[in-house]
Amino acid sequence: MNKLRLIIAREYLSIVGRKSFIVMTLLIPVLMLLIGIIPVGLAWLNDRGSEAKQVAVIDETGRYAGAIADTELYHFVALRGDTVTDARAFYDRSGGNLDAVVVIPRDIDSTAQVSIYSEATVSPSLISVVSAALTDTIEGARLAATGIPGLQQLVEDARIDLDVRNIKWSDGGEHESSTNAALVLGLVLSFITYMFVLMYGAMIMNGVIEEKTNRIVEVVVSSCRPFQLMLGKIIGVGLVGLTQMAIWVVMLLVVALITGGALGLTSGLGQPVAASSPAAVGGADMQAIWQQVSSINYLPILTCFVLYFIGGYLLYGSLFAGFGSAVDQASDSSQFTTPIILIMVIALYAGIACVDNPSGPMAVWCSIIPFTSPVVMMIRLPFDVPTWQLVLSLVLLFATALAMIWLAGRIYRRGILHYGKKTGLATLWRWIK
Repeated sequence: MNKLRLIIAREYLSIVGRKSFIVMTLLIPVLMLLIGIIPVGLAWLNDRGSEAKQVAVIDETGRYAGAIADTELYHFVALRGDTVTDARAFYDRSGGNLDAVVVIPRDIDSTAQVSIYSEATVSPSLISVVSAALTDTIEGARLAATGIPGLQQLVEDARIDLDVRNIKWSDGGEHESSTNAALVLGLVLSFITYMFVLMYGAMIMNGVIEEKTNRIVEVVVSSCRPFQLMLGKIIGVGLVGLTQMAIWVVMLLVVALITGGALGLTSGLGQPVAASSPAAVGGADMQAIWQQVSSINYLPILTCFVLYFIGGYLLYGSLFAGFGSAVDQASDSSQFTTPIILIMVIALYAGIACVDNPSGPMAVWCSIIPFTSPVVMMIRLPFDVPTWQLVLSLVLLFATALAMIWLAGRIYRRGILHYGKKTGLATLWRWIK
């Protein structure tokens, strides 16, 4: 055990002590934030920097052309008297000043069909603008055609924007829960598990291959067992991952408290302020978002997240360590790592597919199967998984992880001293036996 502790400490300190670890730990949250902000900013710049495209509207009915209003992206020129047969000729006469021609046929009231002519495929935004404008206008015309006085106003008054609230029953009474916030939290935790299990698993494999290539491992195994060396590397790198996540959690809490306090959304120890308070005036939207985020019980979710991260990391990390010991170069490891990556990708897609039905059969089974449960269960956790399913999933996950560590240990103790020969699945099976 003393040797194992020394190996764990060496692996942990050799990574945490690097400047690159400190820089990336501080930089990755900024990069993740930029990944979310940059596309929005680029889309805004794209819309602001482009000139409005000229679109002609040929209205054979003479009634609907004016309903299509100009936007930042499109300038509509309403025409009357032209027919659909003249659309191409009219486009050619424009001398390249038109980007498209919208034709509203005479029978649009019965067919509800509009055609957009252009030399290139039009963008979805143009179709959306035309469809939204004409749909409302034609619906109003149909209501007016019934001859019922005030019918259109009655329909407008009957339309509502329904606010659906989720009220959860618990031993402590009733409290409001946010489905959208739970969904976002589940997707974020699922992606973090997927990304970091693969990242730290690959870190283990690269370390094993590097030590094997440099022949350092031959010296190390002279004073400790190969299984101790492998287990020490897995645990040491795993502690690095937990340290990094703990730092990010603290950073997130600090930013949330500072942001909430600056916007007047928190009072005392994170309690929401009253909506009528001066600090909340004009910030109803932010207040609603803050209440949705604070409605989730984070402690059990984050606790289970840590357990599933540890179990998933031990399972896949042991496979990376075992397979890394069986090859001489990193370029030869793809034959073993590809199936592992495919399983993780399948788990990620299964988790995304379970979003609409987190209690369905596929979600339940994928959250219990050990190779997919670390990712899929993250989607289900915010939606209150039954206790028996959670316990069964964790037991199977850690039992499978221990079995994989044992199998990887049998491969590792032979693979680290195996040089110069291609290693296939048959060789690995022989080593295991």
